[in-house]
Amino acid sequence: MTTTPSTRVPQTSAGAEALRALYADWSGIIASTPDLTTRLFRAIFDEWHQPTREPEDVSYREDTVGGVPGIWTLPAGADASRVLLYTHGGGFAVGSAASHRKLAGHVAKALGVTAFVLDYRRAPEHPHPAQVEDGVAAFTGLTERGIAPADITTIGDSAGGNLAVAIPLALRERGLPLPGHVIAFSPWLDMENRGETLVTNAETDALVTVPLLEGMIAGVLAGGAIDPRTPLANPLYADLTGLPRLYVDAGGAESLAADATRLAANAEAAGVDVTLSVVDDMQHVFPFCAGHAPEADDEIAAIAAWYRR
Repeated sequence: MTTTPSTRVPQTSAGAEALRALYADWSGIIASTPDLTTRLFRAIFDEWHQPTREPEDVSYREDTVGGVPGIWTLPAGADASRVLLYTHGGGFAVGSAASHRKLAGHVAKALGVTAFVLDYRRAPEHPHPAQVEDGVAAFTGLTERGIAPADITTIGDSAGGNLAVAIPLALRERGLPLPGHVIAFSPWLDMENRGETLVTNAETDALVTVPLLEGMIAGVLAGGAIDPRTPLANPLYADLTGLPRLYVDAGGAESLAADATRLAANAEAAGVDVTLSVVDDMQHVFPFCAGHAPEADDEIAAIAAWYRR
């Protein structure tokens, strides 16, 4: 396993602090609104794009690929034969292609490729495995459009980072070709809430708490009807043998850091070429600060170098 060095700074940048402040605001709203409806919960999380600067020279286009709606991010001069299949975060229940299009645009631009950000079906209306099925359908749809499987990267953040790993596993189960790369930002994998950083980073994570995760787990696992150790729902229980090259990152301040480190350790044990980056003091999915925070921009540049290796 390759571990990328993190440069510790005595204080986070203003851009990184903006993400922490947004999370703290959301946490306050959630704590003070016990009757928060699903619709309003989703509306709040559609603000996720706010800490992200609009990437320059990137256009967007709505489309449906493999029956799944989403948004293309199209950097000027990008190699259209290479695609990031981006699955957004949000506990499988919130977040959208719209909330993540700018982040996907930054990554696609840095890598010199295009990205398709999925609006996959969300829980609780659609529990597992609907999200994985939509990812597989979109992946297959891209190949039917002539994109070589090896030129597709599954990428996502938080719950979408889970899907970025689960989609190749589901493809393998079906005997289908796998993507060439997998990128997981702050992946949320553990449906049992057993990660030690849920305790050790409880005071530094501005958003993720055990009660929040428990509510998300109930939605995606149909109120307990689905085993939390199901490998395509919880890839910490999956056999990762044969997984493509994998890049995993997390923030050092976040409660889900242990999910990233355990995934990387499991992948290394399975013989996967894996790179792990844990950046000191950063919050959950800190690349959302792209264009406003050097910590995020440096991380995306490191991913671009890894991708081209």
